[in-house]
Amino acid sequence: MIVESLPRTEAHALPGPLLTELTALYASNREFQQLSGDFPDPDDIRPEQVATALADELAQPTAEVLLARSEGRLVAVAVTLGRHPDPARTDPWLGLLMVHADARRTGYGRRLATYVEDRFRAEGRTGLRLAVLENNPKALAFWTALGYEETARRPDLAHGRPCIVMRKSLV
Repeated sequence: MIVESLPRTEAHALPGPLLTELTALYASNREFQQLSGDFPDPDDIRPEQVATALADELAQPTAEVLLARSEGRLVAVAVTLGRHPDPARTDPWLGLLMVHADARRTGYGRRLATYVEDRFRAEGRTGLRLAVLENNPKALAFWTALGYEETARRPDLAHGRPCIVMRKSLV
């Protein structure tokens, strides 16, 4: 698996072929899209919607979008923040980790999570936080298996959805 950072452009423009791949990855995760409500119709996710979602993520100054490829195919995406938007929280934040539905249960999610943790660890960061939607027990089980522990329950900042905030020590 090769991980590359999505280059930042002034307008957060994505090349057409990459946007097509990202749209397919997002659309393959219909169950998550239904749970999250991020897209109006989980059965009809459009490239312009994915482009807008990623541009919104990249509007944060410390945001990074990581693309994971295997044999040239986009298999996963992660969105990180070097610092949470809440200034009281100093840990970096993993805002999204999504594996293409066709590549689930093959270790890509675990490997991409480890990649993110190792990068922040190399920067001297001591922990990594994320939030799991309360209505997503599969994600909660995944992150718990990777050593993340619940630290709080609260609505997410963007939409007010009930979430479980989790943290993993990186030391």
